[in-house]
Amino acid sequence: MDSRDEPAAHAAAAEDRPILIVPYMWIGDFVRCHTAVQILNARFPRRAVDMLTSARTLPLIDYMPGVRKGILSDLPRGRLALAKQWELAARLRQEGYGAVLVMPRTWKSALAPFLAGIPERTGFIGEGRFWLLNDARPGERGLERMVDQKAALALPRGAALPATYPRPHLAVPAAEVAAWRERWGLSDHRPVVALGPATVGPGRRWPIARYAELARSLIADGIAIWVLGSADDRPLAMKIAMAGGSAAGSAAPASRAAVHDLTGPDLRDAVLALKAADAAVANDSGLLHVAAALDTPTVGIFGPSRPVLTGPLNPIAAAIEPNVAVCSTCGRAGCTRLDHRRTEDIPLEPVLAAVRGVLARAGVAVR
Repeated sequence: MDSRDEPAAHAAAAEDRPILIVPYMWIGDFVRCHTAVQILNARFPRRAVDMLTSARTLPLIDYMPGVRKGILSDLPRGRLALAKQWELAARLRQEGYGAVLVMPRTWKSALAPFLAGIPERTGFIGEGRFWLLNDARPGERGLERMVDQKAALALPRGAALPATYPRPHLAVPAAEVAAWRERWGLSDHRPVVALGPATVGPGRRWPIARYAELARSLIADGIAIWVLGSADDRPLAMKIAMAGGSAAGSAAPASRAAVHDLTGPDLRDAVLALKAADAAVANDSGLLHVAAALDTPTVGIFGPSRPVLTGPLNPIAAAIEPNVAVCSTCGRAGCTRLDHRRTEDIPLEPVLAAVRGVLARAGVAVR
């Protein structure tokens, strides 16, 4: 048999067996994978789709329609951890997967699916892992957008990319949001703007002092501020909380506090907060993708990245980018280098105006 025919043969043998997605474990990339999930659901309506997940991203599984369950992996970063790979492979083997989509290009990400003997193993060519995949596909570097890369693996080999994709969607029951608000003591009925001040990568974080200014201005409008992020982001929340009356670090904030620190280890709190908020502001980060997938009106702040490439597939209310005559990195007028752009060149005014516009269009009354 021609080796190019192997994926089709394995797919036929797999019949109705479930499909596993091995995603990147960053929050934004994990949310992006819901597009691939929906493509698989449409192609194989009788086959369940599962996702490998870290403890951090596991809560997202509960809100992703079309995903049967998450398979928790604790593989460490930066080392092979062969014993853990064998343990994960044994768990995957018990699930009886017929196919796996390996989104990362790393050798390590394809090892457990290979050891588990999953019949059809699809991924992009990379790191000399041809023997770990039997449907190794070229062309990833020609796809600028991550959503195109993920969709290309979910589509048949050689298929043209469609003009439009299903958008990521997180479905959160209203009753769960109400219970969460009660648990946190957030019974105040003021309009709410959620802030996601953290991100990964140099130049991507809008200065925390600007977030504090934004909070101060919105508080003056009668808006309550919820600051979201991981437990590591608590210092950022505390700085923003100093802009107005705060409930930083408390598990049960006072109902009339102006700023609520909702940072913590459970991503579920951020998901529910973003669903409950009237608007959100976030850097180009995972929380930006979560907010967009929840259909919360969101203002995204972009520095050395472009909304069309790394922003959500879902529409956002506004994408704020630097607009300077002279590059603050190299000092040249008209510089177009993406890696020279810095969010610190974005002043308060366009972000504040965008948030106020979002609230006004939604009919949210402010002072």
